[in-house]
Amino acid sequence: MPQSNVHGVGDRGLRSSEQFVILYFTYVAVTAAWFFSPITEIWKPWALAAGVAAVIYFLSRHNSVVRDFAPAAFTLAAYREMNWFTPATHDHHLERVWVTWDRWLLNDYHLRAAIESLGALFPSYFELCYMLVYAVAPASIAFLFINHRRDRMNTFWVAYLTGTLGAYALFPFFPSEPPRTVFPSADFPNVVTDLRQLNLWIVGGYGIHSSVFPSAHVSSALSAAWGLAAAIPDRPWIARLMAFYAVSVAIATVYGRYHYAADAVAGIVISLVGIAALKFDRR
Repeated sequence: MPQSNVHGVGDRGLRSSEQFVILYFTYVAVTAAWFFSPITEIWKPWALAAGVAAVIYFLSRHNSVVRDFAPAAFTLAAYREMNWFTPATHDHHLERVWVTWDRWLLNDYHLRAAIESLGALFPSYFELCYMLVYAVAPASIAFLFINHRRDRMNTFWVAYLTGTLGAYALFPFFPSEPPRTVFPSADFPNVVTDLRQLNLWIVGGYGIHSSVFPSAHVSSALSAAWGLAAAIPDRPWIARLMAFYAVSVAIATVYGRYHYAADAVAGIVISLVGIAALKFDRR
């Protein structure tokens, strides 16, 4: 791959991360033929794919800071697009299996009791971690700029987008709803903080309803860690801090009943694809 694509400043043509975004939206548009009902709605993902491609091609001709941040907007668009894949009904056969593993972890292995052992301290911490996932991409880009690594922007985005969009790509195949809605009277935290109330308001009003598997919260945070490790190798503490944060997010998703443990584990696995993508991208 040309060196200019690996780095990201003064690129001519599309960066590999931008090519991946176009490929992802095209994949979703093709996949929609198997899931959309009525099929007449299939024009929507194709229109979105065309719009995203047009924006990317425009930005590729103007190497501005907007181009560096644009993948964050594409990620948000990809997330919202998944709501178009929400099935008319959920039979919850997957959730009934997954929740048994959660109860084993929360009750038999006392994860909930351990988190609540110091009152609201740890529950507040984990709810804050869950909330801050939305800032992972902007914070990572800020780290790149602060450390004068704009030339490694593409490297970061390759890892982050592979892990995040990779999770979204699986949503249509695992229709599911979060434990907080499928099992509303069971397994909830005993400590209810203001941060939890705010998180519930956010996911209740702005979440999607197609799937929770894999957890994109977990995959995106860990993928950011892998991307930062590759983009800023001489500051390993940054990637380690992000990885620690990502583990906290994984715990938070299960404890707060936003996801099943199976979702979190799958998110971890999906994030590893980002590492493979980085190795391939460097060739």
